[in-house]
Amino acid sequence: MRIPVGVRGGRTTADGRAGDRPAGRGPAAWSSRRRGAAALGAGALPALAFPEPSLWWFAYGALVPWILLLRTAPTARRAMVEGWLGGIGFMVAVHHWLLPSLHVFLAVIAALLGLLWAPWGLLVRHLTAGSPAGGRVPAALVLVPSGWLVIELVRSWEGLGGPWGLLGASQWEVSPALRLASVGGVWLVSLLVVAVNTALALLVAVRAARRAAVAGVLVCATAGACAWAWAPQPRESGRLRVALVQPGVVGGADGAERRFDRGEELTRGLAGRGAPPDLVVWGESSVGADLRRRPDLADRLAELAREVGAPLLVNVDARSEGASGPAGIYKSSVLVGPDGLTGDRYDKMRLVPFGEYVPARSLLGWATSVGRAAGEDRLRGTAPVVMTLPGGDRVGPLVCFESAFPDMSRHLVLEGAGLLVAQSATSSFQDSWAPEQHASLGALRAAESGRPMVHATLTGVSAVYGAGGRRIGSPLGTDAAAAEVYGVPRAEGTTLYVRFGDWPVYGALGALAVWAAAGGTRLIRRPAPGPAGRSARTARASAGRPGR
Repeated sequence: MRIPVGVRGGRTTADGRAGDRPAGRGPAAWSSRRRGAAALGAGALPALAFPEPSLWWFAYGALVPWILLLRTAPTARRAMVEGWLGGIGFMVAVHHWLLPSLHVFLAVIAALLGLLWAPWGLLVRHLTAGSPAGGRVPAALVLVPSGWLVIELVRSWEGLGGPWGLLGASQWEVSPALRLASVGGVWLVSLLVVAVNTALALLVAVRAARRAAVAGVLVCATAGACAWAWAPQPRESGRLRVALVQPGVVGGADGAERRFDRGEELTRGLAGRGAPPDLVVWGESSVGADLRRRPDLADRLAELAREVGAPLLVNVDARSEGASGPAGIYKSSVLVGPDGLTGDRYDKMRLVPFGEYVPARSLLGWATSVGRAAGEDRLRGTAPVVMTLPGGDRVGPLVCFESAFPDMSRHLVLEGAGLLVAQSATSSFQDSWAPEQHASLGALRAAESGRPMVHATLTGVSAVYGAGGRRIGSPLGTDAAAAEVYGVPRAEGTTLYVRFGDWPVYGALGALAVWAAAGGTRLIRRPAPGPAGRSARTARASAGRPGR
């Protein structure tokens, strides 16, 4: 007589559960310390899919090692620990360039945000462990990506650091993925990427689930093909000439004034270069004084606008009266025409934690002594603004960090913006992955919104994207100090994402809610099927066989 058994603590168990130290080779037999190190490393792997490495194709398999590790977790508690450790690895890898600014805070923040992946680790284990049968395979293909998407939603809150490093954003240069983003935003691309990873993990690990896993991959491929073929796309209608002014690295105690002078010099060089541009864009913090208190600077900008034949969109980082708030330090997009200030001003609404304000400063204010945290909190604007150019084109400005938020660009398009402009400064992270990764977000926002997007920085990378997310012309890299004019196609029409918003997120939440209502929470309280152990023999059958 033979009965299936598992192994727990070196002993066989008749219930088939995975034990703390399963027999055999592979991750299931590793020690807790080795498994923990593997979880940290596996969680960090997806970072290679983002710029600068830009191994976009790697994203479709980067989660497989982590999923394979979680499915062999000996206990539910261990699965949560390894989900948490993998989350730490992911957050540190994707945000490693913040280390000079945050120091020890980077580890603390990663440890806190990594907790978001603990329930996901448990979910992966209970849906994929052992030999999934019945409805567990299709459930895994839906619920594992849904769980990941909910994590991305939660950590996208501004107070938790915002939506930097969303997995779907790694596909910024892949045309089919950008087309998918026009249907459901970066959220739908993330959902697809995690679904493919889940299917591949099942394909590798579970023989009985291979047909369903192959079907899952085919479904994902079919969804991408359908989006490519049928998703409505904006129509091009004429061109705007937009000039980007990138002064490059300017140091010294008088850096703000020297940066202004350099921007002025580069802008003046645009005069006489063929037809005049329709708009000239300077980067974030390109003006270091309130233009209403410094009429001399406002006059110099107005003179530039007359010389070049186009209004200037500059960015003021200075103490001033808010457009609709109290006095303080704001980061503001300000439009200056040939006759001076036009009155169009947008105050940045979403601020970078620690970079532009310190959360709970009374408790965490000491962060300013160990890193580059803001010495004084910036103040927030209260509403988005759409500006109108002399030719009638409408511009929706965003400031730096805000280009990471899909909802902000969508709102500007709903308000009538025909061109999205992000003014940014990443000079503090000049030699890191940050400049290229930040610039890449413009492709996603353009594809989602169906509107061209300009990403203008002080020190690079500055880039321009058409309404479908395709990069236009050559970007200005971190080694450039230049002013370049780009022909930007206008766009008409509305994408499905602009019409319906974040529907993939609601779908993911709904799928998890249905699963929980159908008994999913009860499944969590029960042990998941463990890896198949060797068959055991009865005492009578194994008698006379020493060493068994």
